[in-house]
Amino acid sequence: MAQTNPLRRITLCVMPAVFAVYMPMCTPRVTPNARPSATSMAQLWEKPSSLDAQDLYYGPWGPERAPDPDGRYAFVAKKQHGTNPGVTVIDAGGRQWSVKQAPRNHQGAEGPVEVVLSRVLSAVGYHQPPVYFVPSFTMIDGSGAHVEPGGRFRLKTDTLTRRGQWSWQQNPFVGTRPYQGLLVILLMFDSSDLKNVNNALYEMQSPGEPPRLWYVVKDLGTALGETGRLAPRRGDPDLFEQNRFINGVKDGYVEFHYHGWHQELLRQRITPEEVRWASDLLTGLSYRQWTDAFRAGGYEPAVAERYIRRILAKVAEGERLGLPPLRSVAASSSAFISK
Repeated sequence: MAQTNPLRRITLCVMPAVFAVYMPMCTPRVTPNARPSATSMAQLWEKPSSLDAQDLYYGPWGPERAPDPDGRYAFVAKKQHGTNPGVTVIDAGGRQWSVKQAPRNHQGAEGPVEVVLSRVLSAVGYHQPPVYFVPSFTMIDGSGAHVEPGGRFRLKTDTLTRRGQWSWQQNPFVGTRPYQGLLVILLMFDSSDLKNVNNALYEMQSPGEPPRLWYVVKDLGTALGETGRLAPRRGDPDLFEQNRFINGVKDGYVEFHYHGWHQELLRQRITPEEVRWASDLLTGLSYRQWTDAFRAGGYEPAVAERYIRRILAKVAEGERLGLPPLRSVAASSSAFISK
């Protein structure tokens, strides 16, 4: 009986695990697993009552929960999962923070990107945990006090308890406008990380109110660059400016210029009307609010302006999608009046 090469045997064992990480095998059918009610829809999205009043610098959790950039943070543990380095720390007030730092490779930092997207999503009605950006901070560990590279600071709070994760493919909101609109907004930002592991179910407990369930998309940092399946570059304004948003409309559905995983979420599923719905949401944000969102992520004004200009161009493209050209509208109106 022929002997199997030990190296080949190891390779055969390891490769399925590698592909399981990078390739979605046996993706479930995209379908709602329950019928959403008005109450349950609020678990994913709530229509903002006054969009122009939203604070996109501190976000919905406000300045009172923000980390102190000049404070000292006690080391608790190193980050053990994901592709980015990071630490868990405790501030002087006893609050615990999960810090995501920049990787030591060419892919770009996730922290600034994540804070920007979180601010925008929360402003237009999608729930988000408390996240902030700190460029650097003082950490105290066994070797004393020293300055560490900063990043995204996410607060652990008693009002928000994680209860698991939810699936993009099977949830109560599949096919609804808030669900479709969430995907459209993420595509506008060239988000390549549409993985279920990045979706969190939280129990939100407000004083004097019963607990509420939140469907949250978190870990939003793989965006604002290129889309791709393996190690796409994030936070790159040159790539972001070059990328197209929409290729066209075919058989009544939008074809997106998207090269990431889980094409099944998009292919022949999103209509021009749903793209316009999401675009209309974003038009409610003022230019000042956009600049505040990028300032919250630590971006220099010149770089932020490049991103904002391209995003607003995509929003305008989405608003026009599926509508007849202005000249045709005018001609039709004239013909109607003359009858």
